[in-house]
Formats: sequence, structure tokens, C-alpha cells
Amino acid sequence: MARVKPKRHGVITDMTAMCDVAFLLLTFFILTTQFKKPDVEQIKPPSSISETLLPDASLMTINVTADGKFYFQPVDNASERVELLKKMGKKYNLPDFSTKEIASFQRVQAIGVPMTQLKSYLDLPEDEQKNYKSPTGIPMDSTNKQLVDWVEQSLSVNPNYKLAIKGDVTTQYPKVKSLFEGLRDIDFLKFWLITSQEGKP
Repeated sequence: MARVKPKRHGVITDMTAMCDVAFLLLTFFILTTQFKKPDVEQIKPPSSISETLLPDASLMTINVTADGKFYFQPVDNASERVELLKKMGKKYNLPDFSTKEIASFQRVQAIGVPMTQLKSYLDLPEDEQKNYKSPTGIPMDSTNKQLVDWVEQSLSVNPNYKLAIKGDVTTQYPKVKSLFEGLRDIDFLKFWLITSQEGKP
């Protein structure tokens, strides 16, 4: 009696279909994942046991360096960034932004310069922008509250924006206190403080 070999076409087809689905899912996640942007300057936040995850969308971030400089990272939405830029330009009586400057602001990682230097910063080549270490940061004190203006004008673009503040563990408290007081003055009292998880570097 002849021996009949079992057919495996169905198994091969099923495995091929599974591989196709797996590659499609992998491609989807690669294309839709938003990778965390690196800080402009190195910041080591204080540790805590909190494991609360920050929202990916509608989040603006303030970074405070060890020497007390402030950087502002707008929400990553190109059209809303344009609206924010125009509002800040109007508030500080700057000349109209060029198409190149607007495109630069849509891509920028974080702003760390006073408004008087914003146009020249946006005119820098992209590589120089990424490597630029501001000598002053955005002004934030009792007489010059440009940092709070960035937050306030962002909220006028979209009142649903959220705010996270990331300060270095060695930042002197008076520097951060001026920011907290400025946020209080615009009645914006709910924000996150970014920390590193305790026990992790």
C-alpha cells in the first residue's frame, strides 16, 4: 500500500499570513511612534517613586538647567505652533516672521532665547539650532516674565494644553520659585513635575 505524505500547504499559508501581519504591525508602530526628543542641555531630575505617565499629545514642557536657565518646548503640533509664534510676535511687537522662520519654528526642539533674539535664532541652520546652548535662557523674573508669556499664549491657542516642568536636581529653588509664582499669576496651577524613577540612573 502506497504511503501518502500529509499536505502542509495550509500550515505554510497560515505561517506566511502570520508573518505578513506581524510585519504590518511592526511597520505601523515604527511609523506612528513619537520618539522622545533629547533635552537641549543635560538635566538630571530629582528621583521619586511616582510612576505616572505623561500624556504624549498636547504637552508643553519647561526645562530648567542646573544653572537656572529656562527652555520652553511648545506642543508638537505644526499648525498650532504657527499660531503661537504669531501671537508671541504680536505681543512683543516683532516684525512679521518669514516663511523660513515659521518653518524653523515648526521643527524647533525648544526655545531658550529672549524674544529679542528669537528671529536670529530661527534663522540659524538646523544643526546649529540643535547644538545651541543659550547663555541666558528665556527670561523669568519679577520684571521680565517671557517664559510665562510662552505658556499663557500657548493656552490661548489651545486651553486644553498640559504643562510639565523638568528641573535639574541641583537647580536652586529661588529660580523655580519665580516660575511657580508666574504661573500662579496667570491662574495656571496644575502641572506635572518630571522626576526620574527612584533607584534608576
